[in-house]
Amino acid sequence: MASAPLPLFYNGLEPLSSEMHGNYRIRPQDRASFVVGQHAVPVTVDEFPLAQRYMPIVFSVGPESVPIALMGLNEGVNVFFDDEGRLRDAQFYVPAYIRRYPYMLARLRPDSQDLSLCFDPTAESIGPFEDGDPVFVDGQPSELVKNILAFNETFEQAGARTAAFTKELDEMELLMDGEVSIQPEGAAQPFVYRGFRMVNEEKLNDLRGDQLRKMTKSGMLPLLYAHLFSLSLMREIFARQMQLGQAPQPQLQPTA
Repeated sequence: MASAPLPLFYNGLEPLSSEMHGNYRIRPQDRASFVVGQHAVPVTVDEFPLAQRYMPIVFSVGPESVPIALMGLNEGVNVFFDDEGRLRDAQFYVPAYIRRYPYMLARLRPDSQDLSLCFDPTAESIGPFEDGDPVFVDGQPSELVKNILAFNETFEQAGARTAAFTKELDEMELLMDGEVSIQPEGAAQPFVYRGFRMVNEEKLNDLRGDQLRKMTKSGMLPLLYAHLFSLSLMREIFARQMQLGQAPQPQLQPTA
């Protein structure tokens, strides 16, 4: 496969093959060790309505912004998963990016548009185990693998919608550098978080005519407000960090 940079969480990628992985099985997992200490993960626009109930949604800096859900406000801090990768709250919405691992659709050759179902060979959930569900049955993908493939196809489609969404925001110049200042009781100085982008609410409120109608008809408007409403959770995430004894140092604290 091409030596392109690997996505977050992945240590390698192999295409699933009945010849190479005919004896492989998939074990159910009760933890996600790969997410330990990860404070931010990408989310798709399809997830905004659910994710905004639990996590702040911000946008990455750079020329091509990506929506990101924050599970902590500082690098190395995750308030929703413990040190073994188990959920602290069973009701928490786990982003699809995490649920997708260790699988993903990838191009085997740069000159090809075809996507193949691949997996991270270092993952704990798939391998030549004695127990678990088979990956292949009589040389054909099992029902479980078919479901995994369908999930990944849905994820790719949501990713395409998300890319179009963020491109539209950039073209309309609706994103601005974000900053959140949190002053806990008793602290001499505030905790200031930067290093992310957010929707400029003043510009959004000034939209008129065709632009506003277009956003309303396309369904963008409620997604933007979901993002803006979610920012109030910054302080809740901060409070969780304090409760877990993972309070950062004051002053400039990069977020995303």
